Amino acid sequence: MATDPRPALDRLIAAFEAHLDAVTSSRDEDAPAVIAATNTLADAFETYDEALYEAHGIDTPFVVYDGEDDEDDFDEDDDDEDEDERSDEDEDEDERSDEDERSDEDSDEDDDGSDDQH
Repeated sequence: MATDPRPALDRLIAAFEAHLDAVTSSRDEDAPAVIAATNTLADAFETYDEALYEAHGIDTPFVVYDGEDDEDDFDEDDDDEDEDERSDEDEDEDERSDEDERSDEDSDEDDDGSDDQH
C-alpha cells in the first residue's frame, strides 16, 4: 500500500517553519535549537521524499546535505557538467565550421557560375 505524501508534505512545511523560527531567534548554527530544527527538517524531508516516491514513483530533485565530504562530491559533479558543456560547445563549434565551409563552397560556385556567363 502506497503512503500518501500529503501528511509528510504538511510535516515538511511545518519543519521548514520551525527551522526558520530557530534560526531567526538564535542566529547561531551551533545552537541546540537550530541543530534540532535542522535534524527535524532533514528527517521530514526524507520522509516526504520516500512517501512521494512510494506513491508516484518520482523523486524530488534534492539531496540532504549532511556536512561530511559533500564538497568533494559537488566538485566532481561540477567537473562532469563542465566537461559535458565543453563537449556540447565543441559539437556546436564543429557544426558552425561545417556550415561555414558549405557556405563558402556555395559562394565559390556562385562566383564561378557568374564568371562563365559574362
